[in-house]
Amino acid sequence: MRHVLPTTPVLTLLAALLAAAASDAAADSGLPVPRFVSLASSEANLRTGPGRQYPVDWIFVRPALPMEVIGEFDVWRRVRDPDGVEGWMHHSLLSGQRSVVLRGDDLLSLRAMADASAPVVALAEPGVIARLRACPAPSAETGDWCEVEAAGQRGWLPRAALWGVYPSEEVPR
Repeated sequence: MRHVLPTTPVLTLLAALLAAAASDAAADSGLPVPRFVSLASSEANLRTGPGRQYPVDWIFVRPALPMEVIGEFDVWRRVRDPDGVEGWMHHSLLSGQRSVVLRGDDLLSLRAMADASAPVVALAEPGVIARLRACPAPSAETGDWCEVEAAGQRGWLPRAALWGVYPSEEVPR
C-alpha cells in the first residue's frame, strides 16, 4: 500500500521556498559584484540574456581578456568588456585569474619599481593584455602603481594606465 501525503497550501509553499533557497544557493557565487575576472577560454559567447536560449551577441576570442562582472543570475554572469560591451556569459567561461588591458595612446613604460624615475624594463603597446600580479593600496609614499607581467616581462605601471582594476582596490601578490 502506498501512502500519499495530502497537498496543502502550507506544504506546497514550504516546498517552493526550499526549492528557491536551494536554487539561490547554487546561483549566488557569494563573491562581490562588481568584480573583475578574465576569460578562461579562447572562444566565449556573450549572450543577450542569461541562458542558452538567448542569441549570441558577440564571440570573444582573446583568452585572458579582463571582464567586469556586473550582475549574476544562476550560473550566468552579466559582464562588461574593456570597450563597454555588456552581456551574459556562462560562469565556466570565466576565471578568477586577474588580468588587465593596457590603455593609452602611446607606448607605455614598464618600470623596474613603482616609481616614475625607476629604470624602464620594457615598452608595451596599448591594448596588450597583461597578468595582474599586484596592486598595493594607493598611498602618498608609494603612489598608485600596479605590477603586471606581459610576454615574460614584469614591471610596474600607473594604475590609471590599466583597465581591469578599481581605483582604490588592493590586489595582493
